[in-house]
Amino acid sequence: MAGLCNRLKVLRKERGWSQSQLAERLEISRQAVKAIETGKHDPSLSSAFRIARLFSRPIAEIFGD
Repeated sequence: MAGLCNRLKVLRKERGWSQSQLAERLEISRQAVKAIETGKHDPSLSSAFRIARLFSRPIAEIFGD
């Protein structure tokens, strides 16, 4: 299921956060953030929910087709 289209990088940059800063907020590694942003890996369900809460957006809006 890897390769979902996602807006994570756009949302992160809108807030002026580095990948490391986002990783800290999500309690995941910077490498995981990079892999999610580039579509190499999809987030776990728990990470997807944390991302949605952090950006106050529905999961489908962030990780949609």
